[in-house]
Amino acid sequence: MGKHVVVGAGQVGGQLATLLAGQGHEVTVVTRSGSGPVAAGVTRTPADIKDAEALTGITKGADVIYNCVNPQYHRWQEDWPPMAASLLTAAEASGAGLVTLGNLYVYGEVHAPMTEDLPLAATGTKGRVRATMWHDMLAAHREGRVRVTELRGSDYYGPGMTDQSFFGDRFITPILAGKPVRAIGDPSQPHSLTYLPDVARALAVAGSDDRVWGRPWHIPTATPAPTFKQMAERMAAIAGAPDPKVTRVPDVALRATGLFVPMMRELMETQHQRTRPFILDSTAFETTFGMAPTPTDVALRETLDWWRAGRPA
Repeated sequence: MGKHVVVGAGQVGGQLATLLAGQGHEVTVVTRSGSGPVAAGVTRTPADIKDAEALTGITKGADVIYNCVNPQYHRWQEDWPPMAASLLTAAEASGAGLVTLGNLYVYGEVHAPMTEDLPLAATGTKGRVRATMWHDMLAAHREGRVRVTELRGSDYYGPGMTDQSFFGDRFITPILAGKPVRAIGDPSQPHSLTYLPDVARALAVAGSDDRVWGRPWHIPTATPAPTFKQMAERMAAIAGAPDPKVTRVPDVALRATGLFVPMMRELMETQHQRTRPFILDSTAFETTFGMAPTPTDVALRETLDWWRAGRPA
């Protein structure tokens, strides 16, 4: 067992910290406010993630640092660079491996299933920010200064998801009420979805296996990729609700809403992900580490159970 530091306690960081503590590790969760799961073996520590000196002190003696930070969506360009630099500094100073939770924005617009060897061809601001983070980490790794990896998943859903999830309140509530469900993007296009408990499991695997270092990996994600319409129909069937009517939110409405809601405005940068097939290939991680994704129907049942239980943290 070792010392594991989880930076960020959102929909992934909290689950990861609890999982690691349950495996017997000493776990420290770092957030600006000192929030995080209340669980045996978990210590919660407040710190400014941009403060490299403070973070270096907290991570002294750590075996692994997990970057599960989630800056405000519209502030990535301002907040990510100093946070990423601080995390890299702390990992180098402590000798800990740095496991970063990434995403698929780095690839830009693609027209085939995504594998880890694709070029980082993003043209949007958020994709370029994340690509720069990975290039900086990989350069430090190749120089022998630190061990790094990045795990990339698609859109998240499942127990612990935030209200911003496409499959949260705007999805489950109308389905249970027998009302229409509105999709952002084309509801008939296949779109890979990554189950939150699988994200936490994959990060924990990465932190315990030296084969991860020096390259990115895709988080095990169920296949075939479902469409939004299929997800709505399966959730309704599992819930015993009527077959839902699925409609699309017009792009003009998204742009209008974006004038007042920063989150909606930022979504337009990645709207291409929701207007054509968006498929994640996670074969490499699955075959290397022997971890299979949770089947979609199982994940939907567990999500519904969590929802009906009052969405506990």
